[in-house]
Amino acid sequence: MKFDGKLAVVTGGASGIGAAGARFLAGRGARVVIADRSVQAAETLASQLGGKAVALDIGDDAAVETAAAAIEADLGPVSVLVNSAGVLQRTLPPDQLAISEWDFVVRIDLRGTYLCCAAFGKRMAERGRGAIVNIASVAGMRSGPLHAYGPAKAGVISLGECLAAEWGPRGVRVNTVSPGFTQTPALDKGISTGTLAAATMAKNSALGRLVRAEEIAAAVGYLASDLASGITGVNMPVDVGYL
Repeated sequence: MKFDGKLAVVTGGASGIGAAGARFLAGRGARVVIADRSVQAAETLASQLGGKAVALDIGDDAAVETAAAAIEADLGPVSVLVNSAGVLQRTLPPDQLAISEWDFVVRIDLRGTYLCCAAFGKRMAERGRGAIVNIASVAGMRSGPLHAYGPAKAGVISLGECLAAEWGPRGVRVNTVSPGFTQTPALDKGISTGTLAAATMAKNSALGRLVRAEEIAAAVGYLASDLASGITGVNMPVDVGYL
């Protein structure tokens, strides 16, 4: 897996799965741009990787288009886009889940992913090459008590298929990775507050443990690389056998 000199943008790259993905790509020669709302954390990681940090709220359509244009003007054409930015959701029944919270989750997880795909993907399509990897979730592949997050992630999976068909003839591959329960700061917070039970999550997987962020990053790197040149429109669960 080599990305020698290629420019890769990772949204939500300041922590968790996004940070693992940024490290993986940079470690294999990519020039990495970390786009995140957490500017200080993004700058810290970018300095470690020899990359660049960009402040970005992926739910803001004007900001996404401006960022895409500025990144390419400053650094050159983007070859790889990893859409990892997202938010989680409290496990609430519909009668307790405020529509404002539902809207917020869908705005970031689905709408934000689409905005980034559209802004960067259209530029890739104009050049006739590029690879996009979106991060969805196993929550988008079966029922659960996440009535905003689950449907949003199901939408991300469908979006990947639609864009793969749209841009395939123009040389752009679009794939999706669906993580299972992954050891990230967000998951650790849920465990520490008692919202999530690590032992239960591990028990409900074939391998009897949680997923490591580095394992998600490896799948992302593979799908973004030339080794996967014949693969587009797929959704790859990386869930230690949860499904």
